[in-house]
Amino acid sequence: MIINRKTDQISEYVFRDITNMLGKNDILVLNKTKVFPARLISKKVTGGKVEILLHKNLDTYTWEALTRPGLKAEQKIVADGILAETIKRDGELSILKFNLDRNKLIEKLQKIGLTPLPPYIHSNDSEKDLRHEYQTIYAKTVGSAAAPTAGFHFTKELLERLQKKGVQIEYITLHVGLGTFAPVKTKTLEEFKIHEEEFFVDNKTINTIKEAKSKGKRIIAVGTTSARTLETIASGKPSGSTNLFIYPPYKFKIVDALITNFHLPESTLLALVSAFVSFPNTDTKFKDFGSSLMGKAYRKAIKNKFRFYSFGDACLII
Repeated sequence: MIINRKTDQISEYVFRDITNMLGKNDILVLNKTKVFPARLISKKVTGGKVEILLHKNLDTYTWEALTRPGLKAEQKIVADGILAETIKRDGELSILKFNLDRNKLIEKLQKIGLTPLPPYIHSNDSEKDLRHEYQTIYAKTVGSAAAPTAGFHFTKELLERLQKKGVQIEYITLHVGLGTFAPVKTKTLEEFKIHEEEFFVDNKTINTIKEAKSKGKRIIAVGTTSARTLETIASGKPSGSTNLFIYPPYKFKIVDALITNFHLPESTLLALVSAFVSFPNTDTKFKDFGSSLMGKAYRKAIKNKFRFYSFGDACLII
């Protein structure tokens, strides 16, 4: 689906047709983070199965994690040479300290861990196939507990065709955490605190993007993760962690166009795309989702049986 913010026109294409819509004036920014097998089946030292989903690496040995069932402070778990102790409980998250450092733990998880598929996806595919399917074709830097799914639409051949047309491709890294998909549970958006996510953009890429922007080239973010990263570096922060929560009336500073999937209600992702199509980025002030341009686009997507969520269809907002 193509959503034009200037004309309010909503049209439909096949994703491969994007090669006809991009050209030499465009910079395509992709998130090269790589999903690791962040799901671990373990057991308490005292007995009892525990499922662990690693969420965020805090330091060399310490991680935030979702556990099922929840773990109390000082409880210990074990799994094939992996030992961890719960330091504390922080809301729904447990803070776990492992006996292996980050690199050794991830190396171990490559052997015994499971792909952290979203809970609404049920698959009978082998673990080997899942690791291939739940990954962008350009994934490189290990660290995500979830895939930047807007990138699923790109094949190697499609990227090559875009490059032949003169589209410049740049890469950033933001390790996607589970907080990206957490629903907004507060009464107002202002009250909601989004989880922090680790990101990195090298100086060469930053300078390239800033120079392109100054020359009037169009910066196209592939996915909300790329968009949040670009908008974070606009403040002068090239790496670290970001908790930037974008919602109306946020003014985008770098991103000119956005490729993204169709998102869940009450999500921070829906707030971001709503901001992108409303004032001060367009002439139309945001009143409510239903009357907004995105609301109209989503109703059309539902009517025409577009697929939503991680393996769903995409939209290009220009």
